[in-house]
Amino acid sequence: MDKRINIVSFDVPFPANYGGVIDVYYKLYWLKQAGVKVHLHCFTYGRKPAKELDELCEKVYYYKRKTGVTSALSFLPYTVKSRLSEDLATNLLSNDYPIIFEVLHTCYLLRDERFKTRKKIFRQSNIEHEYYRELISSERNFWKRIFLKWEARRLEKFEMVLNHAQVILTVNDQDTNYFKQKYPEAETTYLPSFHASDKVDIKKGVGEYILFHGNLSVSENYEAASWLIEQVFSKLDFPVIVAGLNPPAFLKALCDKYHVSLVSNPSDKRMSELIFNAQVHVLNTNQSTGLKLKLLNVLFRGRFIVAKNHIIFGTNLKANDSFFLAEEADEFIRKINACVKLELGDRMIKHREEQIVTFDNRVNVQKLIEIVFGH
Repeated sequence: MDKRINIVSFDVPFPANYGGVIDVYYKLYWLKQAGVKVHLHCFTYGRKPAKELDELCEKVYYYKRKTGVTSALSFLPYTVKSRLSEDLATNLLSNDYPIIFEVLHTCYLLRDERFKTRKKIFRQSNIEHEYYRELISSERNFWKRIFLKWEARRLEKFEMVLNHAQVILTVNDQDTNYFKQKYPEAETTYLPSFHASDKVDIKKGVGEYILFHGNLSVSENYEAASWLIEQVFSKLDFPVIVAGLNPPAFLKALCDKYHVSLVSNPSDKRMSELIFNAQVHVLNTNQSTGLKLKLLNVLFRGRFIVAKNHIIFGTNLKANDSFFLAEEADEFIRKINACVKLELGDRMIKHREEQIVTFDNRVNVQKLIEIVFGH
């Protein structure tokens, strides 16, 4: 008997070039490999329909997100109100398949009486109100800080909609504990994010530069990059590259000032090459909720890693001979300088393979299928 499922995505998950959509896209890929037929529903607001999704899904529906002032002036979070769609409800009601709602922003229909008897699964990306509150501290624009504060309050209140989900899928152990305590009626399970790599593929030897990468249009990432450039990279005698989507003008100026190479909007192929050939990957965040997909990228394909402690919260990952943790600037500098002198060998790669067992896509898609469809 065919296994079929609806997945409601907050964005068009192709190209898979930033955090949340990476999880969605590779979930679709691995469900396809496992023979599950997916009806994908996604909201558009800048991204175009992608024929690549037709190759992975039985059917793909697109809904225009209602951005603007009308959606902002609501008791509902803007991220939720702008995704209200009766067309979505109609299409979901046209079948009786289980529904995965990707992140809190898509969850309005969880409490709709028309779906009372449906199997409804919430896929968490962050504890959203905590994530938004942390963004406030890294946002430079006054009005955006006001919006983020207001949105965090609305998201915290709206989160109670999860009382209507039968299953909650989390991306780290720390967030699992939060949702288990707050929504004890739901079956809460840790299911790591899906990602691009299906095996450890790390280039032996020595690389030629240090790399920081991420979605540079997000305040969390551009502020992390700014701190590293000023406090760490400016004090290193080794080439540094910062790469990512849509870097703001001030970050470009900062890179010029400190002679850091900036790669704006790299293609997937170019980003993959940058990760593969770097000597040291530097990861910096103040967010402890969610799972950073850039961490998975470099665990599977990067040589040496120097990361802030927050990056591994709830993952059960530990430092080893190619993965180092740092907190203050001088600690980052010391550990990066030590890494640029090292050569990656077989023993280190073996340790990395042991480290990433939890993030095996093949294992995790079977776990997902069992959760959704039972034995």
